[in-house]
Amino acid sequence: MLNEIEIKSKSSSDIIETIYFGGGTPSILKENEINSFIKIICKNYKTSKNLEITLEANPDDLSKEKLNSLSQTMINRLSIGVQSFLDYDLKLMNRAHNSDTSKKCIEIAKNYFKNISIDLIYGMPKSNLESWDYNLNTAISFDLSHISAYALTIEPNTALEKYVKNRSIELLNEEITIQQFQLMYNKLKEKKYINYEFCSFGKEGYFSKNNTAYWLGKKYIGIGPSAHSFNGFSRSWNISNNNLYVKAITNNEMFHEIEKLSISDQYNEYLMTGLRTMWGVSLDYICHNFGKKYKRFLIEKSKKFIDSEHLKIENNIITTTLNGKFLSDGIASDLFELNH
Repeated sequence: MLNEIEIKSKSSSDIIETIYFGGGTPSILKENEINSFIKIICKNYKTSKNLEITLEANPDDLSKEKLNSLSQTMINRLSIGVQSFLDYDLKLMNRAHNSDTSKKCIEIAKNYFKNISIDLIYGMPKSNLESWDYNLNTAISFDLSHISAYALTIEPNTALEKYVKNRSIELLNEEITIQQFQLMYNKLKEKKYINYEFCSFGKEGYFSKNNTAYWLGKKYIGIGPSAHSFNGFSRSWNISNNNLYVKAITNNEMFHEIEKLSISDQYNEYLMTGLRTMWGVSLDYICHNFGKKYKRFLIEKSKKFIDSEHLKIENNIITTTLNGKFLSDGIASDLFELNH
């Protein structure tokens, strides 16, 4: 992976604004290993003076000793996969930690890091507005700078998928899931959290630079097996097999596949990402980057969603309303240009 960082630096002159250790369990890295990644990035790339460096970790990985060790590195932001403060939910998700572990972990982490985000999951089976309200109140009590919240999705080959298939667990009614999102939106807004992207709530000055880059269509470089990269015009993804990845890099062979994006692809991606954010989709940007026909196409196609009050248009910018937020991905796909 250190070799890959060097290789990819040859074709990039952009300034690196954020480094994100995520995917898998990056918290197993030792302090010197984390430092070696950061040093080689800073050596081979131009970096921002306000570099945001995030590490993803599970609560059970973050002992006091581990947190102390991480605080000695250049890591300046933690993203902790809490998921829920209810043990029933955690058992369903087959998580190794319990709610007490999460609470203790957050309390200790606050002694070492100012910028902390936690992940929560709503729409859990057997949950309701009351149980979700408890989760939100518990999260709010820690006065964290950022909260990410995701609607439950059933991943293949998991215990939860098995429970749903044999009908021992029923999925939550979508209407209640939407109500849980709206409860969260209103409750976090009261506490000065800004819903800058559908799943992301940050206090002023604490939006995730990493997440924001994705949703604003900025370039990113992925390092390691299965990692994806994007340069604005094409997408690439690394070999997922560890051994083949190592062999290809060692032998100076191609270790990734590339897909060039057509104008329609780029337009569709801009819609998909833009509608998820508070910055929305700019008709001026579409006209300038994709042409007048795309602007006319979008205005025509979006009329029904503006009439149904799922979208609104102000100052030539289209954004979702509160009613439309939960449906933003589906709305975007309805607005796609499919003529490739």
